[in-house]
Amino acid sequence: MADSGGGGGVGIRRMCSIPEKFQLHMSMLALQFGYAGFHVVSRAALNMGISKIVFPVYRNILAFFLLLPFAYFLEKKERPPLTWNFVIQFFLLAIVGITANQGFYLLGLDNTSPTFASAIQNSVPAITFIMAVVLRIEKVRLDRKDGISKVAGTLFCVAGASVITLYKGPTIYSPAGTTLKSTAAVVEAVPAALLSLGDAKGKSWTMGCIFLIGHCLSWSGWLVLQAPVLKKYPARLSFTSYQCFFGVLQFLLIAAFVERDPQAWLVHSGAELFSVFYAGVVASGIAFAVQIWCIDRGGPVFVAVYQPVQTLVVAIMASALLGEEFYLGGIIGAVLIITGLYFVLWGKNEERKFGLAQKAEIHSPAEHGNNSEPSSIKSSITQPLLSQSTGNV
Repeated sequence: MADSGGGGGVGIRRMCSIPEKFQLHMSMLALQFGYAGFHVVSRAALNMGISKIVFPVYRNILAFFLLLPFAYFLEKKERPPLTWNFVIQFFLLAIVGITANQGFYLLGLDNTSPTFASAIQNSVPAITFIMAVVLRIEKVRLDRKDGISKVAGTLFCVAGASVITLYKGPTIYSPAGTTLKSTAAVVEAVPAALLSLGDAKGKSWTMGCIFLIGHCLSWSGWLVLQAPVLKKYPARLSFTSYQCFFGVLQFLLIAAFVERDPQAWLVHSGAELFSVFYAGVVASGIAFAVQIWCIDRGGPVFVAVYQPVQTLVVAIMASALLGEEFYLGGIIGAVLIITGLYFVLWGKNEERKFGLAQKAEIHSPAEHGNNSEPSSIKSSITQPLLSQSTGNV
């Protein structure tokens, strides 16, 4: 017994001895696979006929009940009293971060594909930068390389989103092949259940891209608008739980006018049930906890850098499971957006370094007496460049 106890202790110590940097990288990779699965599962659910109103209702109900006990017990001491002012702000943030965000995403996904829905999300940091400049939260510093980099990255993202929206282009890759023989081989090799989940035909690619741009605008607006609220209400789990609750109420209100068919609220298959649970538990529960930990330990820029990995994983999964085709316009646009993302992130990182260096100079003993003015450099966006998973998609 003593030996087994000692062995268990050694095993625990070995687990604890894993470098935190390695844990962060593994967690971020797992997070991107989880989000990538959400894109594919959501598209599969839409192709199976699940309602675009019912799906987010069930998703946010699951997320709310999953987050509620953690928010209640873990944030007892740091949760401020709930006032009517907070209630109104949570309700308005839910309109932007839950209802508009998720509604536009599902409409866009239904008309395009999981890969390009994921690709266009890489423009969120650049859109957030534009909104922060318009609202005077951030100043454009074209006299420094970090300012030039952020502006250049924003232009790349705008160009990429424009290409994806306006130019579909020829098919570059089709997993089903181009001949009748190859198509027949695919039909024999792939189960009928998977073939039924393939890309929907007869949809409007341009409208889908416009909806996805609306999704990114809503997401970015939520990131900017939540910053002042979180300063007054720092309990993140409770903050997100309230938004999920109001998001459910808002979708139910929309459903009262749009989705009046009682059959739409029934789960008709195990696949639909799995998609709802995956969206609510994995994408809006587990992923939220992992991302919060990664942001706390690695910072928002570290988390945002991994976003393009999600796009790559989605492309592989969607091609293998949904038979997704890749178009020239989408590939060019995705490359431009991802390039722009890294320009923006590099600029943010350089801005942070510049601010830290200036603070170090101000507080240095040699110049302490000669520097009475505070630094004018401050971080432009106080919240993560990518949202918490409950408002992610």
